[in-house]
Amino acid sequence: MEMTLTRRDMLKMSLLGSAALMLPLERVARTQLQVERLAESQLPKRFVAPFVRPPLAVPVHTDDTTDYYEMTMKQGYPEIIPGLKTEVWGYEGHTPGPTIRVQRGRNVVVRHRNEIWNPLHEHTSVHLHGNASLPQYDGYANDTTNPGEFKDYHYPNFQDARTLWYHDHGVHVTGFNAYMGCAAFYITHDEREQSLTDPADGTYKDVGTAIPGGDYDVPLVLRDAIFGTDGSLIFDDQGHSSLFGDVILVNGAPWPLMKVERRKYRFRILNASISRGFNLKLSSGDPLTVIGHDGGLAPEPVAVNSMRIGMAERYEVVIDFSRYNPGETVDLNNLGLPNIVDFASTNKVMRFEVVDSPVDTTPLPAELNPNTPVMNLTPAPGMKTRNFRFERTLIGGQEMWTINGNVWDPNRVDANPGLGDTEIWEFENKSGGWFHPVHIHLVDFKILDRNGRPPHPWERGPKDVVYIGQGETVRMIMKFAPQKGKYMIHCHNLVHEDHDMMTQFEVGSDGPAWSSDPAKPTSQAGPLWEDNGGGGEQTTPDTTTPGNTTPENTTPNPPANTAPVISVLRPTPNMKTRDLTPTIAASIKDAQTKIAKSGVQLFIDGRKIGKFAYSQTTGKLVYTCKTLRPGRHAVKVVATDPQGRSANKTWTFRVIR
Repeated sequence: MEMTLTRRDMLKMSLLGSAALMLPLERVARTQLQVERLAESQLPKRFVAPFVRPPLAVPVHTDDTTDYYEMTMKQGYPEIIPGLKTEVWGYEGHTPGPTIRVQRGRNVVVRHRNEIWNPLHEHTSVHLHGNASLPQYDGYANDTTNPGEFKDYHYPNFQDARTLWYHDHGVHVTGFNAYMGCAAFYITHDEREQSLTDPADGTYKDVGTAIPGGDYDVPLVLRDAIFGTDGSLIFDDQGHSSLFGDVILVNGAPWPLMKVERRKYRFRILNASISRGFNLKLSSGDPLTVIGHDGGLAPEPVAVNSMRIGMAERYEVVIDFSRYNPGETVDLNNLGLPNIVDFASTNKVMRFEVVDSPVDTTPLPAELNPNTPVMNLTPAPGMKTRNFRFERTLIGGQEMWTINGNVWDPNRVDANPGLGDTEIWEFENKSGGWFHPVHIHLVDFKILDRNGRPPHPWERGPKDVVYIGQGETVRMIMKFAPQKGKYMIHCHNLVHEDHDMMTQFEVGSDGPAWSSDPAKPTSQAGPLWEDNGGGGEQTTPDTTTPGNTTPENTTPNPPANTAPVISVLRPTPNMKTRDLTPTIAASIKDAQTKIAKSGVQLFIDGRKIGKFAYSQTTGKLVYTCKTLRPGRHAVKVVATDPQGRSANKTWTFRVIR
């Protein structure tokens, strides 16, 4: 297969290959080609697969304020390559998973259950990308859910209407889980957006100006993939550099054909690739009109001839098919970008075929959302400015992906803005050969400039991911609200994130701990909502799990005048984990008193730990380990009540390669 290598020299590839020596063997094994890769002649024919939309999620219960969903992460076996089945890991077994749509002002609770039973699967953590979630529901990398566990995620939906997505964020395995399929849309609506949107009910009535809506509001998940001759997905990250596939998928179908009417369509485009950016352009030369960004509607429509979209970026784009005759076709092309491995097959994304239908030429509104708060932020004298360098750094004799020379450490905070503070952040990419699309959790931001020049026309709207090209310095302005707590910053080339281009900031102090609502065994799942007589029946999820699941060791309050009781939450006794920074959690109960933190001690491998989190109210102890060596590790918790009665609990777990 002919391949164009646009990164600087193949020396980069051989240099990065040495990084595999410092990783657990299971992670290295994922990069090895277990089966032969499909040859170019065996790839699916382009524009044959019919276009499909992602399934729509349906709440299992609603009340006056909240919609409740149950979602199971599990294996599915779609036919992506004709005649072959492909194992995917997805929400409800689909990739992309079910789209959640919600009205601004309504709360959402999603119970995510991990039922992925594959020896290569470690754990998950679900991040709702673009939502101002509390830290314990933000999908923090170390807040993981193992197979046979569940976690209830609570989402506020008070932000402007926007195109979000939920995807895996498990520490050190985000790229692998997302590549296997753990990604889906989450779309919010508000009164402003709906006042501008044509309901598109098929009547073609005169609505003046409008954004396309209804069936003409179409989600598009773009990504690339590598397939083996048996249909399996091959994870080849080229020595922990990047992963570039030769098959382009749109909503899970290879190079699909979409039939369109003679009118405008609104496409919500998400780049869910692991490492591939796209440079999109229509074969007809017609413009792509950008009306929305990561953080919602643009101030006004912007027409561009082509546009760049990095991993995790979302753009809402209107394409007008009204001038075409029935039977004519238009291709969505990919022009390619620097520092990406392109193939002969990756220059096309999908095809549109115009069908015979009434012509609708309704124009777009001239203004969309001119008063978005983040777009009204402006630099001021004395405003705090922080600099972050994204680069390849030699650490301990190994090349690592770093931010300001550091790798991921859940015990280190690299910025501490106050709640409500406005700051300017400057991202630098001085290394040659790579680009970094960087995501800042919690906040929206406005791009101020690139190397001192104005941002590109298509990115002049509210953003939460910024593309940092080779040799670029980009400045953004943002306000840190509405939550307090710890949130992550990372490269959304997920190979880079996993190895270890990620850090965190903390907004204010005394915010909720990310570990305050950990996952629990599915056998412990109770009702998802409370029935207060408002109608509807409660449902309890199926609690059947494979026999190798270890249930949580829970114990009722001990009898009076006895020592406290300590229960292990995680990691469970004798558990094997590939997480090098596991979270220790235990529950401490006493019959008559709530034990203070001064009465609790934690030891790991015989070493006393001073800084751990402990809630006297709940009796929960939580500590995230610094990087552990492979092998068996011992945890000991000692609890002493005010009467001097003591108890201790010792257990071991194993970190494996």
